[in-house]
Amino acid sequence: DISPIRNTPMSQLSFSEAEYAGKRKQTRREKFLAQMERAVPWKVFADLVEPHYPKPGNGRRPYPLETMLRIYFMQLWFSLSDPGMEEALYDIASMRQFAKLSLTRGSIPDETTILNFRHLLERHGIANDALEAVNLLLQDQGIQVRKGTIVDATIIEAPSSTKNAAGARDPEMHQTKKGNQWHFGMKAHIGVDLHSGLVHTVVGTAANAHDVTQAAALLHGDEELVLGDAGYRGIEKREEHEGRRVQWHIAMRPGKRRALGASALDQLVDSYERSKAGLRAKVEHPFRVIKCQFGFRKVRYRGLAKNTAHVKMLFTLSNIWMARHPLMAAAG
Repeated sequence: DISPIRNTPMSQLSFSEAEYAGKRKQTRREKFLAQMERAVPWKVFADLVEPHYPKPGNGRRPYPLETMLRIYFMQLWFSLSDPGMEEALYDIASMRQFAKLSLTRGSIPDETTILNFRHLLERHGIANDALEAVNLLLQDQGIQVRKGTIVDATIIEAPSSTKNAAGARDPEMHQTKKGNQWHFGMKAHIGVDLHSGLVHTVVGTAANAHDVTQAAALLHGDEELVLGDAGYRGIEKREEHEGRRVQWHIAMRPGKRRALGASALDQLVDSYERSKAGLRAKVEHPFRVIKCQFGFRKVRYRGLAKNTAHVKMLFTLSNIWMARHPLMAAAG
């Protein structure tokens, strides 16, 4: 069993751990991990994975479930591959401490162990359950108010090179044109709570899927209003929304807005568009967290299923990061 390194006698610490314990400046990584230590509802995640996690038996004893969860989350937070995560655990004391590992007692999980844990989560659909469980927790604490949804999508690039074992690009990824530039990859569609700016629904598709075709899957059904950019024009006329009692606030196409004149009516329309844009801005915050805060710029795996599970867990963790202060306060 691997136990936390805190409360370990100094005589059992390695030289690097002793040196780390004596340093004074706290790095940004340490501050981030300290916040997530308190904000992440560890029991919620452990309860989801525990029924599927190997139990100690006659063979090799598995690493503690919480240790593997912590390693998996650090992979997502710092955009690390399986080999990169293993090396980071050897190199970076703060990450070892967060994972409750020690160089002097026990061992460090190798890249195969880390990969197998991720495969276990994918196999049992833990990402779907985790997003729902975290959102229920946030609702219980009054952080989400599910009366309005903002819908949006972002393209996530995939490697377009054919220099790989298969000699081909990922067949489940596609290219699409945005503006004057072509992109190859997948598209992450999200439904965001209008009040809190937190993600409640995630759908992954190939990059060439039109935004408006996925909107129905992004609505939870209790909305009173829905906001979207110009890519969702005509959404209220689609068959899947027939009889849906919501107020649609979809942005005007940029060309039509630029054509507005100086008349009182045109200025009123422009003011309305600005108001909608101000509300829609909240949908960009989760995208910023996973792309800039967590460094997720390109898909890491082949196939939509693996990458969609990856993206869903990233948005689950982005919700925790965005709601970290009330979560930390509730944790005490």
